[in-house]
Amino acid sequence: MNNNSTKKHKHLTLEDREWIETGLRKGLTFRAIAAQIGKDPSTISKEVLRHITVSKSSIRNIDPSGKTIAPEPCPRLLRPPYVCSSCPSLHRSCPHDKQVYRARSAQLAYETLRSESREGIPLNKARFYEIDRILSERIRQGQHLYHILQSEDLGVSKSTVYRHLHKGYLSISPLDLPRVVKFKPRRHRKADSIPKALKQGRSYSDFLAYMQPHPLASRVDIGTVIGEIGGKTLMTFDFTFCNFMFGLLLENKTSAQAALHIRSLKQRLADHGLDFGKLFPVLLTDNGGEFADVFAFEQDLQGRPQSHLFFCDPMRSSQKPFVEKNHTLFRDIVPKGESFQAFSQDTINLIFSHVNSVRRNSLNGKSPYEVFSFTFGSELADLLGIQRIPARDVIQSPLLCKSEAFLRTLHP
Repeated sequence: MNNNSTKKHKHLTLEDREWIETGLRKGLTFRAIAAQIGKDPSTISKEVLRHITVSKSSIRNIDPSGKTIAPEPCPRLLRPPYVCSSCPSLHRSCPHDKQVYRARSAQLAYETLRSESREGIPLNKARFYEIDRILSERIRQGQHLYHILQSEDLGVSKSTVYRHLHKGYLSISPLDLPRVVKFKPRRHRKADSIPKALKQGRSYSDFLAYMQPHPLASRVDIGTVIGEIGGKTLMTFDFTFCNFMFGLLLENKTSAQAALHIRSLKQRLADHGLDFGKLFPVLLTDNGGEFADVFAFEQDLQGRPQSHLFFCDPMRSSQKPFVEKNHTLFRDIVPKGESFQAFSQDTINLIFSHVNSVRRNSLNGKSPYEVFSFTFGSELADLLGIQRIPARDVIQSPLLCKSEAFLRTLHP
């Protein structure tokens, strides 16, 4: 059997398991077996360890007092392949317990586990009333729900009890659980989304069709970087011709915040006599709900057409690789999971000043800042908050977050 990439992330079949059993008998390594069936070697290792069958040795050792001494484990079984399948002593007189892997037994165990995991907890009418009786008695005695579930084998979870309680299935009511009465229903804020109607004429195929008669030297990719979920978010802009990137710090990941900051940027450029539409003629972004206010991106402050906004296909971040690649440079300084709550816009500007000052092989040894400032002038870079960092002073690691310059930008 040849390596088949289409089998990736698929469950092992009986045929796969028979290949594993055959390979073990032949003395093949996990890597060699994995190559035969198109799986990762770790998958084979886990499969064998999970379904080892142990046969007790028939040889008994007796100590001077007449007690049976347990046989020592075979040292060969402490390392891969963990089974005796290819051992020459398998069918001979061996003092150790034997371990083998049998494909059909493994397949049966797998099918049983799969079936049981899909059944859930069986709860018939009689069992339900029994659970209701136990819960009611214990709670009216003043016992806490967690204590009851830990003391009684009811076979239901705490969340299931709460769900049945609120639906009125139980003899008790929320008033019998004083703490439940105090709980306020969780408020779930519906995330912003982009209406399908607004995507008409703005899809990735529309973007490709638009670019053919408009051979623009540059487009601007937009992305977002999330810090703490629900906290401040970074909206980034990447001039793809030179990978020059700057960012706007949003208070949260909403379309209202994105629209507010993009209009503020347009106003700042207009105050200096610059046209946002000429600098950002084509914008390409993903399907995040923060970009739902498409007119904030496409129209000027008077509501006139100014730029063209297009959306990548869903789950296809590879269609805007420039901004995604630059995000990894940002993460070199601020690792994933770090909160942005203490950051200010000056913090973001400092980080991207260092990112834009890194010399790139794709730019023949020039930095994005050098190419961008040569094309548009250093005044525009300054206006976007980006400064030139001398090559010797560039810090492209979390060490930047410990520098005095960085600490001065943080909010107190």
